[in-house]
Amino acid sequence: MSVFTEKLRQTGIVPVVVLDDPSKAVRLAKALINGGLPCAEVTFRTEAAKESIKLIREAYPEMFVGAGTVLTRKQADDAEEAGASFIVAPGLNPDIVRYVQQKGIPMMPGVCTPSEIEQAMGLGIKDMKFFPAEPCGGLKMIKALCAPYTEVKFMPTGGITLQLAKEYLAYEKIICVGGSWMVNKSLIENEQFEEIEKMTREAAQLVKEVRNG
Repeated sequence: MSVFTEKLRQTGIVPVVVLDDPSKAVRLAKALINGGLPCAEVTFRTEAAKESIKLIREAYPEMFVGAGTVLTRKQADDAEEAGASFIVAPGLNPDIVRYVQQKGIPMMPGVCTPSEIEQAMGLGIKDMKFFPAEPCGGLKMIKALCAPYTEVKFMPTGGITLQLAKEYLAYEKIICVGGSWMVNKSLIENEQFEEIEKMTREAAQLVKEVRNG
């Protein structure tokens, strides 16, 4: 298992963050760290992503911060410049995967079909994002895919709740779970960082119970 994958496995649940305002990034990061999940996937769904990652990395160098929803070479460049520790994509674009691999940054593309898994394996990737997890069949689908693809492991993301996370984390082929419930956009916009910390603590406790319990 790579250092990258091991860090994700130890975290267990990765908060998937959408930030519109970079000024809230550091306070959000503090809430996640205090809650016991010093990790985040900051998505490039907004223009604030690059600056948000940069500010978090400067304030908390120990935090494991990745860039999500990376669809273009420009976004990959921005993620690298911001200091992202890893890059995640919702789908599998061989050009982007190769481009990121050339940079030496860990890359986890998204898949949800056997053909996409085989494409990713052809690019040397065995650790993949399964997206969108719940709409694509959830844990049942992942178990079916792992039958023929025995060396593959997943980070399922999409539609996962705290309750569902417990089932996913108990399965050996799950590296970690991507979730946004503890960093809901409205919570961030309303600066409810205490609530975010509380929900993050619940998520971190779940990981301990399932993985170490």
